[in-house]
Amino acid sequence: MSFHAIEQAPARLNRSELAVPGSQPGMFEKAAKSDVDVIFLDLEDAVAPDEKVQARKNIIQALNDIDWGNKTMSVRINGLDTHYMYRDVVDVVEQAGERLDLIMIPKVGTAADVYAVDMMVTQIEDAMGYKKRIGFEHIIETALGMQNVSEIAAASKRNESLHFGVADYAASTRARTTIIGGVNPDYSVLTDPDGDASRATHWGDMWHYALARMVVAARANGLRPIDGPFGDFQDPEGYKAAAKRAAVLGCEGKWAIHPSQIALANEVMSPGDAEVTKAQRILEAMSEAEAAGKGAVSLDGRLIDYASIRQAEVMVEKARQIAAA
Repeated sequence: MSFHAIEQAPARLNRSELAVPGSQPGMFEKAAKSDVDVIFLDLEDAVAPDEKVQARKNIIQALNDIDWGNKTMSVRINGLDTHYMYRDVVDVVEQAGERLDLIMIPKVGTAADVYAVDMMVTQIEDAMGYKKRIGFEHIIETALGMQNVSEIAAASKRNESLHFGVADYAASTRARTTIIGGVNPDYSVLTDPDGDASRATHWGDMWHYALARMVVAARANGLRPIDGPFGDFQDPEGYKAAAKRAAVLGCEGKWAIHPSQIALANEVMSPGDAEVTKAQRILEAMSEAEAAGKGAVSLDGRLIDYASIRQAEVMVEKARQIAAA
């Protein structure tokens, strides 16, 4: 391992993250009773300009009055390029900061963006005498943000997670698509013609590079990488396929833009019983190997070593977090 130690963000269960518009207070109680891990009450894209002031008031009242149980609570503020942002931060943190766990910052482009919000939140917390420090979630959803993702990930001790905002990212990069998080038939390859001149088409994942790059920046800084929205909430299999691709790349959670997607995210982002059992067997086998003075051992016909231990420990710890939730 490198001599540089990676400081891990606070351990939070983040398999599913539900978006709830601040302008729809009728949805708050249902969200509080759901099985989602994290809720972000939205002041940005889901709220029309003439509803933003009332949405802010709705969110403050909801944070203070509704029993959210042990859910992690976040608020997505408006972008730093708008005149709504400063009041979002000041009003929400001053009036409801005791129940707020995270602030979600949209369209983060540079480390300076993070610094600006960090400065504001720090001053408010100090002035209010809060003991708990609010964490940051950053949405990487522009070409600028992706270019600077490593610097953004390292910009504040408050940072906890990076999220891939696929829709705005597509607009920012001028991608030829209007879907949100799904695949595109034009992003495909043709096989060479076979004997009868027929050719097969294999679709690809046009978001693979961006998501993988974000995952690396997140993990290199001890943060949670979270995959963003999947727009077609009537396509559960498509959602699960996207979530599985993200999980394979290293994401530990995915957004739910509809309550029906919560169970899908929790299912995909939770290790299965067979996976946990295998991880436990790896730890047991390596413990026996260590006792015998060995650094590697064979299990089920496969070599396992100290790298296997680290993989297994991650799996077992995730299962422990879920059981404790």
